[in-house]
Amino acid sequence: MGILTWIIFGLLAGAIAKMIMPGNQGGGWLITIILGIIGAFVGGAIGVYVLHWGDVTSFWNPRSWILAIGGALIVLWIYGMATKKS
Repeated sequence: MGILTWIIFGLLAGAIAKMIMPGNQGGGWLITIILGIIGAFVGGAIGVYVLHWGDVTSFWNPRSWILAIGGALIVLWIYGMATKKS
């Protein structure tokens, strides 16, 4: 159930992360959704391996939202830096 939950969280976390960190990262809404899903996986991995909180398991758990949105922000920032034009 963890992977499916990460995907669902990622869809929402990508949209929330884009609202928190607007900018011209490019790619449109599809890239934002994909980055959100990747970010939710990253947030889940941080929760499991770094913070030892457990993974993203419950839709109503605030800790899961923090992990998913935080991971999406990290991935969105990295993507923005990688695609930045000098």
